[in-house]
Amino acid sequence: MKKISTVILFAVLILVASGSRCRESSKPLPPPLPSSPVSPGTTSPTTPETPSTTPETSPTTPTETSVVPDPAPVAATAEPKTAQEISARKRENLKNPFFKSSLEFLKDPVPVDNADAKTESEMKLYVEKIAGSDQTFKMIPLKGGKFLMGSPENEKGRRNDESPQHEVELKPFWIAEHETTWKEFEQFALKILRDSRKEKSQLTEREKLADALASPTPPYDISSISHDNAGKIGYPASGMTAYAAQLYCRWLMMITGRYYRLPTEAEWEYACRAGSTTAYSFGDDENKLGDYAWFFDNSDGSSKKIMTKKPNAWGLYDMHGNLSEWVLEQYDVKTYANRKPNSFGVPVKPPKGDGFGQVARGGNCEDDEAINLRSARRLYSETTWKQQDPQFPQSIWWVTDAAYVGFRVVRPLEPPKTEEEAKLYEPLPSIWIDYAELNQRD
Repeated sequence: MKKISTVILFAVLILVASGSRCRESSKPLPPPLPSSPVSPGTTSPTTPETPSTTPETSPTTPTETSVVPDPAPVAATAEPKTAQEISARKRENLKNPFFKSSLEFLKDPVPVDNADAKTESEMKLYVEKIAGSDQTFKMIPLKGGKFLMGSPENEKGRRNDESPQHEVELKPFWIAEHETTWKEFEQFALKILRDSRKEKSQLTEREKLADALASPTPPYDISSISHDNAGKIGYPASGMTAYAAQLYCRWLMMITGRYYRLPTEAEWEYACRAGSTTAYSFGDDENKLGDYAWFFDNSDGSSKKIMTKKPNAWGLYDMHGNLSEWVLEQYDVKTYANRKPNSFGVPVKPPKGDGFGQVARGGNCEDDEAINLRSARRLYSETTWKQQDPQFPQSIWWVTDAAYVGFRVVRPLEPPKTEEEAKLYEPLPSIWIDYAELNQRD
């Protein structure tokens, strides 16, 4: 009898413990982590940044001396969906205009003065207006040409991944006069604005299609990823992933009929240098940097209004500072050695999107070393850029710890001619689909 009682008691204890674990797993997500100020020099360590997948390095490349561990994922509060529900959701998501060929969006573009050109000689500065809003931005035409990419061995502050210095030829393109602003980015990123626009105006078929595009979920803490500048007029949008920036470009293409995308790494450096061969577009004297760039010495570690410093020789603002800018490239220390001749700057490793190791160019408001604002400087995303994101899965849209990264758009004179070519420059639909399957908040 004692033996039977012992067995029963043991079984009851197991059930109680199991119930306790179930209650524990159903607890809500913890409150947001407090926003911690970013210390000077966050993006300019003395050792190179390290992406989650360690790039191949040369024997002389310094190695990371300390690694910040990734935060443990927090379980989602929603109950997992059944296989049938997930399948139905995926089938519905596959109908999203995300999956239409971008070449379809280029038919019958919205008329804009000076935006049409068939040859380089016909290219002119034009002003693009975002439909349904009062937001406009200028696109500056740049002639095609050759330039030396990377840095010479005697340049102060140069790094191993800036070599070998090599000649790159580029085809003509337009580039935005300034970094994409919050007011521009909000038209795509904030659903409340899109819904409001639908109620107040008659949308064109283009606008209806663009508003159906997959859009970012709300940021975990918009104040921390924007230096408290989100929503303010004239401040650059920041804290988004390279994937979110790519999606914005696709959305912009859908509403305008013009082929907008992020610049390739070669296009960005070509535009930044503006014909120069020196460390900075204005020369080698870093004492003049304050005239052209916002960095820690004059910004207090916060992004500033666009176009408040001097532009480079080609009329482009904030190429050396304010925000670092996403480009179309996965990081590799040997990118320059592996670039194929006569490839016109096509990405050596096209971006994957939401992951780490994506390249950003240009210094930023949190850099406290002038050498990190040089034209040749390369920066790449690492796991610590999402260190304070407690969500599971972590967001494909926002980087909680990188308020210093943004982007600007370009438009090539010759858009891709085939879907295969377009894939080198465009966001992967599979990243959003996989995220939507796991993310119960969408």
